[in-house]
Amino acid sequence: MAREFQRGHKAKIGDLTAGTDLYVGVQIAGPGLTFDISCFGLDADERLTDDRYFIFFNQPKSPEESIQLLGEQAGDSESFRVTLDKIPPHIHKLSFTAALDGAGQVSQIGPGYIRIVAGGEEVARYSFTGSEFSTERAVMLGDFYLKDVWRFAAVGQGFDGGLEALLKNFGGEVAEEAEAPPAAAQGAPGFAPPPGPAAPAPSFGAPAAPVPQQPAPDFGPPQGAPPAAPQPPAPQVHSAPTIAAPLVPPGGPVPPPGVPAPGQQPPAPYGQPTPGQDPYGQPQAAPGGFPGQQVPQAPPYGQPAPPPGGYGAPQGQPGQFPGQPAPYGQPGQQPPGAPYPGGQAAVPQGGGPGLGVVLDKYKEAPTGQRWTPQNSRLIRVDLGVDGQPVLARQGSMVLYQGKVDFSYKGAGFRGRIVGNATGQEMQLMRCTGQGQVFFAENSAHVHPIELQGDAICVSAEAVLAFDESLQHEVRRIEGHGIPGGALFTMQFQGSGTIVVKTQGTPVVLPVTPTTFADANAIVAWSAASQVIISSQVSLRRHAYPGHSGETVNLQFRGAPGNFIVVQPYEV
Repeated sequence: MAREFQRGHKAKIGDLTAGTDLYVGVQIAGPGLTFDISCFGLDADERLTDDRYFIFFNQPKSPEESIQLLGEQAGDSESFRVTLDKIPPHIHKLSFTAALDGAGQVSQIGPGYIRIVAGGEEVARYSFTGSEFSTERAVMLGDFYLKDVWRFAAVGQGFDGGLEALLKNFGGEVAEEAEAPPAAAQGAPGFAPPPGPAAPAPSFGAPAAPVPQQPAPDFGPPQGAPPAAPQPPAPQVHSAPTIAAPLVPPGGPVPPPGVPAPGQQPPAPYGQPTPGQDPYGQPQAAPGGFPGQQVPQAPPYGQPAPPPGGYGAPQGQPGQFPGQPAPYGQPGQQPPGAPYPGGQAAVPQGGGPGLGVVLDKYKEAPTGQRWTPQNSRLIRVDLGVDGQPVLARQGSMVLYQGKVDFSYKGAGFRGRIVGNATGQEMQLMRCTGQGQVFFAENSAHVHPIELQGDAICVSAEAVLAFDESLQHEVRRIEGHGIPGGALFTMQFQGSGTIVVKTQGTPVVLPVTPTTFADANAIVAWSAASQVIISSQVSLRRHAYPGHSGETVNLQFRGAPGNFIVVQPYEV
């Protein structure tokens, strides 16, 4: 039975199958969309240093034929043959991608997948839908990568550019576009499944034998059958912008009957004693106010109620709110809460912004991504994007929508002992279900950091939330001459997102041989950096009062590309 992968999941290929002759099938389609599906053979630095290993429609195989483009077959939009034991040593990763050819966005695709077939049996499948993406024009589907042994990773990462942008991203050069060879000239290899509805799943390196058909998901075509017509993606909550209807009509405020439009004459009929002010008693261009907020420039609010035909109810009278403009322009007296004559209750009577316009800048940020910053201090995770649970600091949830379950996430007996001994204990909760959860803590700035197989060191105090797929452990920083003999931090590694919080806006600096940071102000650093404790503790310096107090610093060393994150605050 095929193992179902979620975005960010990884596994050794040896745990999926003992075979090394693999079939990789990709299904991706959408109404009116055309895709270029390719494979990039990358070196240890994830660069395309040998363009012979860029496998696409104009170059269907590598020199030794360890990677071959097979074309559309067995229900897949595109397929490849990968022979792992024939891949040369300088190739460390195979990245399978799909890029749009022409107009469109990846969010318009229907349900798709990338799957691995070995010995005629499907052993792995990663499924995705267009709702997981937004305006991207390409997507990195999955990787075969060499880390002591060959492994598979479900990536599912959107990319803004098309095929040329992907090629440049991997360090390749864009050549003149050549005409694709005719499809009839490309004979299908002998091991490839024959075309037709009755074609079985591909079988490489294994004797032919009947294989029981695996039931396909509802959204995908059955194995061995041509792909069905793609269905448009189902609408999902928060995948489209939230539209707030303004209270002021697009053509401007509508004056009451018998009153000229604003700007044609002073607004004396409204009862305002001061020209240049709207019916609320505040200047026309005063921005930033909240609905219902009292404005100190409004003299009518502090005066006794005028005779009939004046402002209406005095300030604070029940049934009247400063943010409601209709009562202030009505002729005659109306009791609080009474309907307004002429049907003007829902039409603002002045030039000020309506409620929807004022609140528009605070509306929820729509996106199809899993993690979305709403502002600099609030972040939202969509648990419905890939179904992965999220671990977050206890009490950091400020709002959630949908069916979400919160449970206690214990560290275990050993974890509690290590956390107490090192000061890197995290009190976590586990969020599961279908919906959106908003996280924040003490109005701290939040910063989502996406890891793609790499690692980062973060102080446990600075962690707000992270994907459960990330591996984390306490890391020891050796040192001499400091209390306890060492410092500790948390190291996160894998594919997923970690949300780091800072007090104030942080600064990110590249690592150089002369980079030092205060141990109490450092927030995070790249795990590949070498960390050395620089202690300035000495008997002479501390025998007398008046020392600087900067006793423990961290010195960072590393290759170009390493970095540190420091906040303008000492813990």
